[in-house]
Amino acid sequence: MDTSKPVIRSAVLADATGIFELIKSHPEELISRSLSDIVESIDRFFVAEQRGVIVGCASWHILPEIGEPERASVEIRSVAVQADLRNGGAGSALVRAILARIQPLRPAQAVALTFAPKFFARLGFRETPKTQLMHKIYMGCVNCTKHANPFTCPEIAMVLELPK
Repeated sequence: MDTSKPVIRSAVLADATGIFELIKSHPEELISRSLSDIVESIDRFFVAEQRGVIVGCASWHILPEIGEPERASVEIRSVAVQADLRNGGAGSALVRAILARIQPLRPAQAVALTFAPKFFARLGFRETPKTQLMHKIYMGCVNCTKHANPFTCPEIAMVLELPK
């Protein structure tokens, strides 16, 4: 058993295939992402690397607020950790790395749609109605191929208010 802790770092282009495979290995928990989408947004990914292998990932995306740019939210997406390394702190470290990275942008909040609300709650997020995230629903959920209706999707909306 490998007891070394994964290293959290910004992703580089060479990580794209590993990120793609990790996301693909979680079909029930994550929305799939194409390799080209991952490459295009590689600067918004963090990875957990252990012995040269990508064992965790997370990304972020700005959700603009029409008419009030200072009220923009940041969505935390594609949080995945290799199954045998879960509950070891890598997922929390990835989300904290994103929160530290976005802090200088001063968004109003961080949001996540998730099947793991307890994980996000431990990081200070609170559950919120999906109707409070209409921009996210419009921009992403409306094109989801997993569920016919974003409001009947079983994912839980979680929000973390961020300091100004």
